[in-house]
Amino acid sequence: MVPQPQMEHVKNLEASRDEFIAAASGLTDAQAKQQPEPGRWSVLDCAEHIVITEGRFLNWLETAETEGAPARDPGKEAQLGARVSSRTSRAQAPDPAKPVGRFATVADALAEFQAARARTIQFAAATGDGLYVLATKHPFFGALNGAELVVLIAGHTRRHADQAREVRTQLGCE
Repeated sequence: MVPQPQMEHVKNLEASRDEFIAAASGLTDAQAKQQPEPGRWSVLDCAEHIVITEGRFLNWLETAETEGAPARDPGKEAQLGARVSSRTSRAQAPDPAKPVGRFATVADALAEFQAARARTIQFAAATGDGLYVLATKHPFFGALNGAELVVLIAGHTRRHADQAREVRTQLGCE
């Protein structure tokens, strides 16, 4: 049994996974690769980016220090989740997290995303309240504890689920 509030973190990871899969599914491969306009990401680009960042963030959790973690702050977690998932301001992905055409199909990308997310969920569930003693640093958000990074992971996935839905709408795929 996963202790509270960690159960909420696991549920958040599961819900954001399901949200992204729903947003990216049901397209032909041609539709998934189509950019709504030059320089904008396709649904497949969003999926590839999510796969890349999921792996990076999980690595941060797995290699986090156990000293110097910010104190547990539910308010900060809520703010972080809302801020990261919001598409009101555009953000530029760092070069290592930009899509490069790694996947031929959206099904391939989603399969890899699901496998990566399963590892993240397993880590969060197994670590439980130990997430709060993990210290990591995000280049934009600064010092985070492991639970805050889990919130960021879920919010980031929701952000790109929204982006995938926007692309679908712009392309008339709804």
